[in-house]
Amino acid sequence: MTIKTLTAASLTALVLGSGGAFADTWRYAFEEALDEVQGVFAQKFKEEVEANSDHEVQLFPFGTLGESDNILEQTQSGILQFVNQSPGFTGSLIPEAQVFFVPYLLPEDDQQLFKFFRESETINRIFPELYAEQGLELLTMYPEGEVMLTTKQPVTGPADLGDVKVRVMTNPLLVESYQAFGATPTPLPWGEVYGGLQTGIIDGQENPAFFIESTRMYEVTDHITRLGHNNFTTALMANKDFFDGLPEEDQKVIEDATQAAFDHIIEYQQGLTETSLDKIKSAKPEMTVTTLTEEQRAPFRETADQVEATFLEIGGPRAQEVLDQMKADLEAAAN
Repeated sequence: MTIKTLTAASLTALVLGSGGAFADTWRYAFEEALDEVQGVFAQKFKEEVEANSDHEVQLFPFGTLGESDNILEQTQSGILQFVNQSPGFTGSLIPEAQVFFVPYLLPEDDQQLFKFFRESETINRIFPELYAEQGLELLTMYPEGEVMLTTKQPVTGPADLGDVKVRVMTNPLLVESYQAFGATPTPLPWGEVYGGLQTGIIDGQENPAFFIESTRMYEVTDHITRLGHNNFTTALMANKDFFDGLPEEDQKVIEDATQAAFDHIIEYQQGLTETSLDKIKSAKPEMTVTTLTEEQRAPFRETADQVEATFLEIGGPRAQEVLDQMKADLEAAAN
């Protein structure tokens, strides 16, 4: 039996079978391995909760309980208490969250980026309301690193992406973005990406450098291109009924642990991109890493208005409000 064939009842039995009262053991699933960014964040969250309460936090890294859609569903149904997931996978559920896939919207400067995530009205006021409508308590959003494109052929402009099948998350706006770039976006579950690159089902994929290194995507691609178009965003959520049913002291434990984990992961990311690229080049010296010039980025940057217009069409009833507030937040972060 695979995890995908488990019924809700049998899955509940599986995650509860390790012992401990349900109220005292909180279960937290995420999309990466323990030693990757989401895993480092989760371990800090666990450490803080367990140091400041009698509760235990049980961690479930990627693959333990299925793919990204599985763990989100399990959190909504209350089987899991916490889930760490990118808006890329919640875009169909919360269409406004697709705003994070408008290219060249987020700043490349780390300090501006971190200030935005700390102070954003969009993240701290609007998105919690949208997530609550889906039975989720949004605890925080945080960046994971500059998104880079890995391909089998070098890329210096949109013409180089003609007929290139780029794996994307199942997110309509990300599909639109890569179509605008000139590529053929191909939605594919993460568990199928390495094999898809080996067999030619896809020709490339995008992710932060640490993830390209840790998942060995460089083994099945030959070129990394830094388009400067985005930074990978992720979100920590709780089952809302679970969170709302907690006493205030437990809610504060969670909020404090979330803030401590946020601060920790921002510090952890200092220099992570360059360290990861060095590891990739050490493991595969023939791998090229190309940072496009501003002139080379210009035709990619020109697609932003097109993708933004699509976001306003498909981004849900509050799309305009989200986009306007996000731009105001980004302007504030730049000052």
